[in-house]
Amino acid sequence: MASFLLKRILQAVFVVFVVTLTVSFAIRLTGDPALMLSQGAGSVTEEDLANIRQALGLNEPFITQYWDFIKGLFVGDFGRSFLGGTSVSMLISKALPATLALAFSSMFVSIAISIPLGVHAAVNKGKTADQVIRILSLVGLSFPNFWLAIMLVLVFSVMLQWLPPSGMGGFASYIMPAVTMGVILTATNVRLVRTAMLETLRSQYIQVARAKGLSETKVLYKHALRNCAIPLITYFGLQFGGLLGGIVVIERVFNWPGLGTLAFDAVAGRDYPVLQAVITVLSLLIIGINLLVDIAYGLVDPRIRNR
Repeated sequence: MASFLLKRILQAVFVVFVVTLTVSFAIRLTGDPALMLSQGAGSVTEEDLANIRQALGLNEPFITQYWDFIKGLFVGDFGRSFLGGTSVSMLISKALPATLALAFSSMFVSIAISIPLGVHAAVNKGKTADQVIRILSLVGLSFPNFWLAIMLVLVFSVMLQWLPPSGMGGFASYIMPAVTMGVILTATNVRLVRTAMLETLRSQYIQVARAKGLSETKVLYKHALRNCAIPLITYFGLQFGGLLGGIVVIERVFNWPGLGTLAFDAVAGRDYPVLQAVITVLSLLIIGINLLVDIAYGLVDPRIRNR
């Protein structure tokens, strides 16, 4: 087990290094922050631009800038924003909880919908209910998440005026963003639950449970679903990591004060430290979740440790 853990941790460290290096290099291809900061200041000379770059540390070699970023990463210091000089770590600490809250809400919506539908489809394999659920899941996969978000805003905010169109407030503000992401995730999860349940329902112990006179609900949810939970939990964990990356667009549509909105604003302002920190934090979360899933799976199934 120790060698398995060491191997997974070393792989995660390597991925973090590659991601941070790639992000640091790619961000510097987006434009010159000095030009953005000097807009509206009237006549700007090359000397003025050089002074701005010097003040921001942009004259340093790339490897020096990257090393400074890595040192700050280990102590949680991402530097200061080019726009206003605010601590980037403080901006991240304010935006991260909003992103995580929306991600957990979306996963809850998806799991609450996909498990009952997937189980129902598996029990009624080949029947009308199964066909309808499979068609609906295919339709759900075809919807771009931003289009669904806009449609929900038009219907429930503009036309019916039931829900707030944007921002993060009370419970009502979570409904449309969480449903938007939840529906997209459900389209995949329903098929996964259906496939896992079909394999489990063929097992002999399920037939024995039914022969003992147990209720169908107890057979399905206490015995069948529990025994196919390991692959489902593994996939849901990996899916949550991917959700953090895909949630960026939804945050922008609903003006959600999370990391996605922070990243869009940073791109518009060529704010290297903020954009670099947002992408790095999201990457670390995704890598960390994948690592935890790998470790948990290795603890549950010893065969995984030898792969």
